[in-house]
Amino acid sequence: MMTSFMGTQTLGSRGSLAGTRLCTHTQTSRVQPLCRLPTSASLFGPGKKWEHYELNKNGKPLRIPMHVKKGDTVQVIAGKDKGKVGEITKVLTKQGKIVVEGANVKSKTVQPKPGADEKGQIVQTESPIHHSNVMLYSKEKQIRSRVGHKILEDGKKVRYLVKTGEVIDS
Repeated sequence: MMTSFMGTQTLGSRGSLAGTRLCTHTQTSRVQPLCRLPTSASLFGPGKKWEHYELNKNGKPLRIPMHVKKGDTVQVIAGKDKGKVGEITKVLTKQGKIVVEGANVKSKTVQPKPGADEKGQIVQTESPIHHSNVMLYSKEKQIRSRVGHKILEDGKKVRYLVKTGEVIDS
């Protein structure tokens, strides 16, 4: 117990008042933590508790701008699948990741269902990789390139490969 001009408080486990304050709305000597954060789901955004997406002013997760789109042919430039060429099958805009066909393949064992006459099996699926680890790829000239933007004569804005000049969006 410690008595001061503010009232009586019990000391913490280490014998100090660090991290405690007098309860102001009841004027009692109850010890409370200095700050208490509300634990609502709106603070974290969608997904798991440990997935913290950056939120905009409306509380929605921000989309990460990417240089590739679904259906583009890309070449992996970093990681264990460096050099592989594939098509983008899925884009995860909130995480900034993409799924490339034939790249970053993971194996998962599946247990047989009880009661059914099924055997256990090994399922292989493509996992997402970060969009910065791929570059657009030209199938005609067999070369990877950065992406550029230009406006055509009819006023349409298109993406093109910088090295070859090949227009991606038609």
